Amino acid sequence: MIKRVMNQLQPLLIALQFLTIIPTRLREPVKPENIGSSILYYPVVGLIIATILLIANYALSNQTSWVSASLLLTLWVVLTGGLHLDGLADSVDAWLGGLGDKDKTLLIMKDPTSGPIAVATLVLILLLKFIMLSQLIEQQDWLSIVFAVVLARTAMPLLLITTPYVRQGGIATLLVNNIPHYSTRIMLSVVVLITLLASGFLLLTCTFILFLLLRYGMENRLGGTTGDTAGAMVELLETAVLITAVIL
Repeated sequence: MIKRVMNQLQPLLIALQFLTIIPTRLREPVKPENIGSSILYYPVVGLIIATILLIANYALSNQTSWVSASLLLTLWVVLTGGLHLDGLADSVDAWLGGLGDKDKTLLIMKDPTSGPIAVATLVLILLLKFIMLSQLIEQQDWLSIVFAVVLARTAMPLLLITTPYVRQGGIATLLVNNIPHYSTRIMLSVVVLITLLASGFLLLTCTFILFLLLRYGMENRLGGTTGDTAGAMVELLETAVLITAVIL
């Protein structure tokens, strides 16, 4: 019985292991179909991350919003292991250094070092997140923080089922080759419905418009997406949702 339950939970554990540093143990051999099904749990992982952030914020309720925001942002980065920040840094370097050439762009993405523009971009993104978080904490707008985390991770399955994966042998190849497309579409529909009921059109519209723009950029430059560009998309969508929640 326990073995059966663990096997059914394997996709969730795979998603947790890939998207966070939360300790997970996969006792059973990993099945390719479970790797593909793990994408269905990306919004769940986002909800887990957001829940941890809100619990931490509650523990810091006697602190100023700036103190809380700085510690929450640090926890946010630690929980994800900086995975998406790394993708953003690699993508920014490659986009500028690639000079419009697909092969050169892909080659630069594999370089583990970061140039000045990548460092500047990371600083700006983290600064924007910090300021927006502090404002949302002051306003006690917890839902916007939750949806920033969840919608950004929901966009990853949408990207992978609508956009070619151009780096064969990359970390996501096995995932992409085993995605359950029908179940993924149902999951996306459920998240859209919940978002509309809980927060209305604004955050969802912001997320979708920026998603389309980023996807267009990936298609135009690379003919598809990579793990790095998908990670960059997560960071940019999180930041955009936070900004939208504060200024609109």
